[in-house]
Amino acid sequence: MQRQEDETYLGRTVFKVIGHKQDYEITFFSKRGKEWDYSLHFANESGDEDELLAVDARIEEDDEWFDRLLDAAMDTLPGEE
Repeated sequence: MQRQEDETYLGRTVFKVIGHKQDYEITFFSKRGKEWDYSLHFANESGDEDELLAVDARIEEDDEWFDRLLDAAMDTLPGEE
């Protein structure tokens, strides 16, 4: 995760889903660190589109799962000086 000079945040998390062949990457963006937009895609190479859509649906429906993915990205944010 990086905080830009204009105070926006941009970060990503690569993760696996049990039973899926491909890894996923979720990219997070926020203007002030309160409301987050995201983009989900395959991390390395293309995979099953239905699996990707199922993961996206779970992210939309499961706030706890979304928060864990976001927390993983936030854990890489360099300390403020």
